[in-house]
Amino acid sequence: DPSDVIAPGSVLWDVFEKYHELGFDGLMADEEMDPLAKARLMAIVNEELSWGDVGLAITLGLCGFHGPWVQQTGDADLIERFCAPDKPTIGCWALTEPDHGSDTVALSEDHFSDPSLKANCVARKEGDEYVIKGQKAAWVSNGTIADIAVVFCTLDQSQGFKGGAVLLVPLDLPGVSRPKPLDKLGQRPLNQGELFFDDVRIPSSYMALGPELYAVGLEAMLAHANAAMGQLFVGVASAALDHAVAYAKERVQGGVPIFEHQSVKSRLFRMFTKVEAARALARRVAVFNAGGAPQVHYSIATKVFCTNTAFEVASDALQIFGGNGLSREYPIEKLLRDARASLIEDGCNEVLSIVGASRL
Repeated sequence: DPSDVIAPGSVLWDVFEKYHELGFDGLMADEEMDPLAKARLMAIVNEELSWGDVGLAITLGLCGFHGPWVQQTGDADLIERFCAPDKPTIGCWALTEPDHGSDTVALSEDHFSDPSLKANCVARKEGDEYVIKGQKAAWVSNGTIADIAVVFCTLDQSQGFKGGAVLLVPLDLPGVSRPKPLDKLGQRPLNQGELFFDDVRIPSSYMALGPELYAVGLEAMLAHANAAMGQLFVGVASAALDHAVAYAKERVQGGVPIFEHQSVKSRLFRMFTKVEAARALARRVAVFNAGGAPQVHYSIATKVFCTNTAFEVASDALQIFGGNGLSREYPIEKLLRDARASLIEDGCNEVLSIVGASRL
């Protein structure tokens, strides 16, 4: 039950504490580390955490999502409350809406600036405050446990989605409500849930980005997120391969371990090749993006290729497990479910490919 994952006494909170103790949550904010070295290290961290559980890896990775946005506001009180290294807080990215999914990141398409498409979550300026009203969909990762939300919502409705803004919303404010977590097919340790805003008021200083730079900021955010998704699902693909190889060497059919059968060896080697190709692309793009302004089409290529690879390799791994692969006694069915979700999250692969193609 996803409610059990976030209940008091859940091992999740011990994991958060250990993540902070190990210093992983401070890696991205480390300004002294060489950017290229940091990019390589983060790629390894993302792969290894996802080898164990990609839902948990995403949960942990999003903890500090709000940090750069909070710093960008320059609001001293907000920075003190949510960016103090000795008082870790949990952030979330609120983008998807009930009526809008991947279309909100389809920057290259005409509908992105079409004012006839009405957003579910909007903000308006009233004096020195912004007032937020509406809903974010159940896919807000860390949504029901976060301390603060980075809300991408529509401010200037005459510009459609292009008239958006990035607002920082502490989630203990009056007017914020959060139902129970979403019960879903894969990535079940990843807490996801709806956010409702009933005339929630924030100071104007809580705006991190206005409509004039919203499209640029969204594209940069998409570039960072998609590159990380590629790294995360290399970890999933690698886990599926490792479990399949180990099983093939112990499972006996026809008097020998199935690893000795040529068809199984051939399948495993194809899986190995895909994993290594995905890893090479994900790490190359990580370094490429760290060397200058991130290029969204490279990041999209990484996300699409690596998530497709994870799903294909997990499916092939399940085939090697045979009927046992369908059983929850073995981890492979879980990896397949986790990988399947990746083809949709952070922008479905079909829409992302259209956006990437526009930048060629």
